[in-house]
Amino acid sequence: MNPEYVRVLHVHKWFRRGSEQVDVLNDLTLQVAEGEFVGLMGPSGSGKTTLLNLIAGLDRPTSGEVWVKDQCISAMSEGQLAGWRTRGIGFVFQFYHLLPVLSAYRNVEMPLLLLPLTAAERKERVLTALDLVGLADRVHHRPGQLSGGQQQRVGIARAIVTDPDLIVADEPTGDLDAKSAEEILALLCELKTSLNKTIVMVTHDPRAAARADRVVHLEKGQLVTEPTPISAAM
Repeated sequence: MNPEYVRVLHVHKWFRRGSEQVDVLNDLTLQVAEGEFVGLMGPSGSGKTTLLNLIAGLDRPTSGEVWVKDQCISAMSEGQLAGWRTRGIGFVFQFYHLLPVLSAYRNVEMPLLLLPLTAAERKERVLTALDLVGLADRVHHRPGQLSGGQQQRVGIARAIVTDPDLIVADEPTGDLDAKSAEEILALLCELKTSLNKTIVMVTHDPRAAARADRVVHLEKGQLVTEPTPISAAM
């Protein structure tokens, strides 16, 4: 088994709604191995996206710790977190979050503008990322000129262009037809296999979850099962 890459340790997360305390995650502990593809499933309101946001450094736990590799990201300052997110993590969203006025190239290039790279270095990385997702011939197309599946490929290229070790994906196939969804899932599996990316994916779709190495189920802010890895059970 590969060493642990993500460690969520006894995490609680709650919000205030008026005078009421709303518990979202309750003493949750989860480990994800380096190079593992984990699916997060559960009903709406179970805490899946909150957990994903904690792992991605977009939110902080009320108590407990979140570690990624050898860094306790839940203890970082906002400035430290911003720098870590720029280099250490790739985000894939359900609705792509592409800028419609920019070409695929420019959309993928955006995360690199925060790094100390030359224009030539940025170009090499962008073209490599677009080639990896099979869009080398769509470099100058804007999102409106691309299918939903192609737009999600641009989103994945943008997620990997900084070469992060960790990719978090929130319902990456939720807005796609069945064929495009299968292509995106195959691409995520290829990133795991070929580039050893660690992937944590929220999904409602059992077909998407079946592509993961392991599926974790949440209910009312807690893990209800930690099943045998799918690959081991097949």
